[in-house]
Amino acid sequence: MKEPGDQDTDGGKLDGSKSDGRQSQSSSKSASRSAMKEDYKLLEDATEETFTEGRESRLGDDDYSMEQLEGSSSSFQDDYVESIAESRYMETPAPDSERAEEEVKKKISENFFYDYAELISMPFVTPDSNIPLDLLTLVHSFGYDCRKRANLKLLDSSTVMYIAGNQLILLNLKTKEQNYLRSSSGRGIGVIGVHPDKTYFTVAEKGVFPKIIIYEYPSLRPYRILQDGTELAYAYVDFNYDGTLLASVGSSPDHTLTIWNWKEEQPILRTKAFSQEVFKVTFNPEDDEQLTTSGSGHIKFWEMALTFTGLKLQGSLGRFGKTATTDIEGYMELPDGKVLSGSEWGNMLVWEGGLIKVELCRAARKSCHQGPINQIVLDEGEVITIGADGCIRIWDFETIDTADTIDETGLLEIEPINELQVGKNVKLFSMIKMSDMGNNIWLAQDANGAIWKLDLSFSNITQDPDCLFSFHSGAIEALAVSPLTYLMATTALDCSVRIYDFAGKTPLAQMRFKQGGTALTWVPRLVSYTGAQIIVGFEDGVVRILELYDPKGLTVFAGRKKISDADINLKQVFKPHTARVTALAYERDGEILATGSRDQTVFFFEVEKDYKPIGYITTPGPVCQLVWSSVSHPESTLLIFCENGYVLETPLPTIKEEEEDHDAVSYEIKDMHIKCFHFSSVKSKILRLIEIEKRKKQKELKEKEKEERRKQLAAEMKEDGEKEFQVEEEEEREEEEPLPEIFIPSTPCRILCGFYSEPGKFWVSLGGYDSGFLYHCEFPPYEKSINGTEKKDEPFDFRFLEDTEDNPIHTITFSINQDLMFCGMQNGAIRVYILSQNNPSLTNMVDYWHFNLHDNNYGCVKGISTSFDDRFLVTTGADSNIFVFTIFSEFELMKAIKAKVPSPRFGIEAEPIPEDIEDPKAYSIENARRKREHDKLMKEVEEIKAGKREKLKALRNEFQQLLEMNKELPKHMQFKRTDFDLDSKIRAEIGRKTAHKIQQVEKELAWEKEKHQLGLMKLQNRFRDSLESDTIVVHAIQSDHKISSYRLVKPSKYSKSKRPSQSERRTSKLERFEKEGAGRKDSQKDTGESINVPEESIIDKGKKFRPKTLSEIMVENQIEKTRKLILKAERAQLKIQQRRKEWEELYKSKPQDDYEDPKDVQAIKEAQLYMGDFNLKTAPDYKIPEHMRVNAAKKEEELGHLDSMAHSKKMHMNKCILSLRDLKVAVIEEIQCLVQELKSIQSTLHISKHIPIPEIPQIHPEEVPEKRFHYDEEILLNFKQEHMTIQDEKPSELEQRRSTGTDQRTDCHL
Repeated sequence: MKEPGDQDTDGGKLDGSKSDGRQSQSSSKSASRSAMKEDYKLLEDATEETFTEGRESRLGDDDYSMEQLEGSSSSFQDDYVESIAESRYMETPAPDSERAEEEVKKKISENFFYDYAELISMPFVTPDSNIPLDLLTLVHSFGYDCRKRANLKLLDSSTVMYIAGNQLILLNLKTKEQNYLRSSSGRGIGVIGVHPDKTYFTVAEKGVFPKIIIYEYPSLRPYRILQDGTELAYAYVDFNYDGTLLASVGSSPDHTLTIWNWKEEQPILRTKAFSQEVFKVTFNPEDDEQLTTSGSGHIKFWEMALTFTGLKLQGSLGRFGKTATTDIEGYMELPDGKVLSGSEWGNMLVWEGGLIKVELCRAARKSCHQGPINQIVLDEGEVITIGADGCIRIWDFETIDTADTIDETGLLEIEPINELQVGKNVKLFSMIKMSDMGNNIWLAQDANGAIWKLDLSFSNITQDPDCLFSFHSGAIEALAVSPLTYLMATTALDCSVRIYDFAGKTPLAQMRFKQGGTALTWVPRLVSYTGAQIIVGFEDGVVRILELYDPKGLTVFAGRKKISDADINLKQVFKPHTARVTALAYERDGEILATGSRDQTVFFFEVEKDYKPIGYITTPGPVCQLVWSSVSHPESTLLIFCENGYVLETPLPTIKEEEEDHDAVSYEIKDMHIKCFHFSSVKSKILRLIEIEKRKKQKELKEKEKEERRKQLAAEMKEDGEKEFQVEEEEEREEEEPLPEIFIPSTPCRILCGFYSEPGKFWVSLGGYDSGFLYHCEFPPYEKSINGTEKKDEPFDFRFLEDTEDNPIHTITFSINQDLMFCGMQNGAIRVYILSQNNPSLTNMVDYWHFNLHDNNYGCVKGISTSFDDRFLVTTGADSNIFVFTIFSEFELMKAIKAKVPSPRFGIEAEPIPEDIEDPKAYSIENARRKREHDKLMKEVEEIKAGKREKLKALRNEFQQLLEMNKELPKHMQFKRTDFDLDSKIRAEIGRKTAHKIQQVEKELAWEKEKHQLGLMKLQNRFRDSLESDTIVVHAIQSDHKISSYRLVKPSKYSKSKRPSQSERRTSKLERFEKEGAGRKDSQKDTGESINVPEESIIDKGKKFRPKTLSEIMVENQIEKTRKLILKAERAQLKIQQRRKEWEELYKSKPQDDYEDPKDVQAIKEAQLYMGDFNLKTAPDYKIPEHMRVNAAKKEEELGHLDSMAHSKKMHMNKCILSLRDLKVAVIEEIQCLVQELKSIQSTLHISKHIPIPEIPQIHPEEVPEKRFHYDEEILLNFKQEHMTIQDEKPSELEQRRSTGTDQRTDCHL
């Protein structure tokens, strides 16, 4: 790594922390591995005894989490996760606030670069094993992950780059040379991107918190590293128009969208893009503050907005509205902010303001593409769409930019300016423009396995599409290497077989078929001495033998096109199976070929007699691998691995004589002595034994420590020391944890691969729960009476495989000297174990070399093989990649090694090509023989039937002669017809059987009859019962005039009879409120009784009478006056109180200020209704009168009334027309009577007096439409005949349309 300047001192410290993290990672990793190895070594000594005892114990069905094994046998991925977490923790210490501010202010030097050697991932090698790191060196890649999104980028006019597993390949288009950049995580690469200036490119990786590494081009030095942008993998990256910002979006589970200032390695904005998979993110070329993301069932529009809390990413999800929700792969931002996107059904959608403005299609509502639109590009004022249908169409930008809806459908029909059909079997995924000035040349990624060079100039000198590179599409199913030279063959489900020169780094030839290839092997030299033949199995059960030759050795004819380096010829084809062929294997002497299939059969062929079928055996499960025993075994036997846990061993099949074989009904071999091994899971027992040995060792260590402690205490404290030791021992006693229980999975784990170790013994690798070990098994002795499918067998030995708990071995191959074992792993890694020669027990299988090469998520290694001289290793994966490695050797390889293609056989060009089996439903060899035997048996039966028929015919003729002779006899001598009946019961039985057959036929057709009756009833209910009267056309008798009735349906829902009138309708709450008004409170006048003034005086009169004196009289007068004054005052006071009370009551009954008298309100309403409101309608207080108000209920009532009126008038008209028709019928009947009378009168007159009889008017079918529903048997038979004629004409019409469409497409392409 280059040292940064003074301002980059912190960066140097950061790198130091990274290296420390790596060291701690490797030390912890090696410590965990060493701990596991110690446990494993402890177990090896006790395996033979303890494991045999464990075999006899019963197996439980309880889950076991393997907690004790996690620390020691954690996978390579888990170690990597922990190390990443540690390194991230070390890289981001929590600084003080002041220090953080200083770090933000610092900038990374523009001349700062990382060290590529320290950055990339390296192979793991067992410590202290002396295995070189460069044991395998990548020299070439033949594959291409064509189904990976945006996996083709252009760096300059002659260099493209694409992802291949854990490598980034830079391919020179002119020289075909490849350069490789490895991933830093070792977990794969997610996506790549290129800077607009083509001076930098990004590699966004996969893994736990993966990095985005930005390399400088063309120096290929790591320039910047962006971290913590997503959790597991990146889905897409994109630079803005001027290249200052980088947008990245992560894949599941977080789907994080991040905007980076990539030169400073700082994230600017970050948010969650969506809850489902996001395919793509791009900047708007016209505005860096706008972005767009699309993916599974969504499109989202983003904007960088400055809020009061700072800069934010605000997203607006596109709403599809009436349009069906679709996955969006391709889209393009228009200059005015609108977005043009594709759809799954091939139409284009114009988005504006988060809504679909218009949907664009072609004329006659045809879709723009037949299938999804994967990319949309704006180039030189034209819109280019790339579809999965292999078409590229050019559209007018102005038409799309100004497009708008014209009807409710939201569709607008437009036509492309130009179009290019690249090929028939082409599925375009992405396209990039080459930077040649003045040329409109593009490179296209074909998801069906190709890179195309396309000329989109559409001129007179436009070049045809040129396929630059062709690859396998999808998982590569099988691999085989030539036993003689540096040639290899591969096949895949893309229906192709390809031949490569892996030493010369050149693809040589390919051949395509109707079905995909599933198995392949190179024919051994014992069969084909020149090594020119390969045998391929296909998914429809067909096996084909192909012959490879150098066409340059053939006779060259004048005018012949350019001769290729190799060619493939179909030599032989046969179909032994009904399902996909999964394994092919030649016997060690090359005499017998065995083929295995998923149809649970293994077929044997005699190679010397042109692969004559010997027979087949059935297996307990689908066959996954076939292995013949080597020359070191005394007998030649076949090892058959079945996916569901069964392993079989069969001897060589007995070859029958031709006569015996010809008479056999079936090819099945039933008398073969087959040994069977039914694998039973023992992993839980192994883990239990490991735990027991571990605890035993820990117990021994504790016992030693206790003994030393006891001796020490005894020496120091003597007797008291012994007591102290006992007290400590009691305190230290702990209860032991229970041992892990025995567990056997309910579903047998799948067998992945295996190989022979010794006669009768084999090693096997399993997936699922039983992964993590190689199991050594031995076949039990053959016993015919025992059913092999019911018994369970256990392996007698095993080998622990580090870091394979969730990453089992899928395929295994060995070097020629058996000192190297190459293993292909499930996660795409290659592991090489160093073995000692002649060691079938694999006792020293400890040291290994491990490196991730293929994609870690879907790049399972499907095939692995070494060259004939152990100089090269070839691997194929499910990620479509083919890697070629050189194997480390003390001897240097010769330069410019090239494979030698076999020369053609003499007369190969004159040999007839065998008829291929293209129909997947064709009979297999066994089915063909059974069909032949069945046909033979049926032929014999037909011959017997024909003989019986001839005898019956002769007897019938003889019986007819007897009947004729009986008729010639005199009547008294003739026999009655019943006298010829041998038994009267026979005829009765025949009649009973006939009636029974008729009854059976009626029962068989009862369901069909009821089905058609229900169908007829539904049709009548739908189309006829809803009619009240059909159309009747009455024609005039003596003129061309005619009158037609109305075709009336039953009254609609708006009929007056079905809707309540306005008066019957319940008033609404608002109307009730308006009618009732505000109201006022009732006055409450209290008329209380008046207060009676008491008549008695206040001063009591004297009770006694006495004569009054003058003084007394004066006093009494004064008193009387005073009393009267007091009484008057009291009365006045009472009156005042009463008046006050009345005022109070009056004030209480006073109405409110807004009170209106109900009578006045009612009078005003009546005045408004009957006198009219003369306010202007423009007046603010104008109010529409009640009778003039229009609402839905009134209009509905009005519609119902009008509908019923129209219906009644039409009914009246129909009745009149119907009576007119009846009158016409009556007139015609009367005319018929008169004509008949006229005929009778003329018959009595002389012929000279005859006058022309008038024609009788006819009733037209239109006048009696009800007769259409009257039918008889003749009408039904005629209808059936017409229906059959139409059905016969349809296929011919379809064929004509297809041929016409094909011609049109051909003309369009030309």
